[in-house]
Amino acid sequence: MSAGSASTGPRSGDDYALVLNAGSSSLKFCVYRRPEADAWHLEARGQIEGIGTSPRLSAKGETGERLADEALDAEVRDGRAALDRLAVWLRSRYAGSRVLGVGHRVVHGGARFAGPTVVTPAVLEELRKLVPLAPLHQPHNLGAIEAVTERLPDVPQVACFDTAFHRGQPAVAELVPLPADIRRAGVQRYGFHGLSYEYIASVLPEVAPEIARGRVIVAHLGSGASLCGLHNGKSVDSSFGFTALDGLCMGTRPGALDPGVVLYLIQTLGLGAKDIETILYKKSGLIGISGVSNDMRDLLESVEPAARLPWTTSSIARPRRSVPWPRPWAGSTASSSPPASARTRPRSGGASARRAPGWESESIPRPTGARVRASPGRGAACRPGSSRPTRSS
Repeated sequence: MSAGSASTGPRSGDDYALVLNAGSSSLKFCVYRRPEADAWHLEARGQIEGIGTSPRLSAKGETGERLADEALDAEVRDGRAALDRLAVWLRSRYAGSRVLGVGHRVVHGGARFAGPTVVTPAVLEELRKLVPLAPLHQPHNLGAIEAVTERLPDVPQVACFDTAFHRGQPAVAELVPLPADIRRAGVQRYGFHGLSYEYIASVLPEVAPEIARGRVIVAHLGSGASLCGLHNGKSVDSSFGFTALDGLCMGTRPGALDPGVVLYLIQTLGLGAKDIETILYKKSGLIGISGVSNDMRDLLESVEPAARLPWTTSSIARPRRSVPWPRPWAGSTASSSPPASARTRPRSGGASARRAPGWESESIPRPTGARVRASPGRGAACRPGSSRPTRSS
């Protein structure tokens, strides 16, 4: 339904499309409806959260009306079980409807996939090779594709990649300063959260037309966090690198880390690859520093002294770069502003933001504080006036 129009409700004669974002503990979805001889409209959106612990299904219609809010059986322990339960709900509401396609968020598309791609067995095999580069997300993304294939084998599926928006960056922005033979093996800076940044770039002309075609720094702040430099609506650099471990300190991931630390874990502490992977992906970041929680809201409310460290230690918010910003970035004039509780705390003189080492340029003035807002559920930036960070994967 377009803005201002009244919903006529589900009808069996209409066409439908389903969009899925499958994670380790949640399955988010949107249902789009296309009445006969009309355009696509958002019909419903929701999620199954708490998978494996306290699963719950919630869904709202286009205008925000509640369609579902119910606790699920404890048997919903993984993504496949969650998808089965979602299928039951969809059939109960849209029985007899025709599904024309299913879209999926897939975190890693590597260097090959630079845009939405119809999933084939060959494409799926290529995406499986990227699982080691995104072990927290890729297996769940691909698991949802496989589960839909089993249930709807004749319905086309399309993968949309978090890395795709960053393809086409200047060569220096993708460069990892390692020997050429290693780089040729696929080691480069990919960047992530691209679907979030792509959406922000699409709405910037509406919400901030005065900066939309200029140079803007956008922040994606949540359990996973990153920064992206935009120029004329295109990505020119990102705080993420080869994997989603790089850049900013995150909920359970460390962000930029001296590679010598990893060598020390191997050579001195005798840790194996699997142990190190667990530390880097699940036990570092806010949870590693505080020992209390990976959620900034919990840390702000905690009385534990260690809970103050993540938001009083300004250095954890600074991505350290071994490659300078590409020259197209020089001359930045604007910045998106994070929620107050997520900003670096000011030092003397009342400054509310500091440039990170490796990001300086004498031609880059202090950010002007232009704020960007993304619609709920579409990821991405900072909510105007928000005093607390929002949850986001």
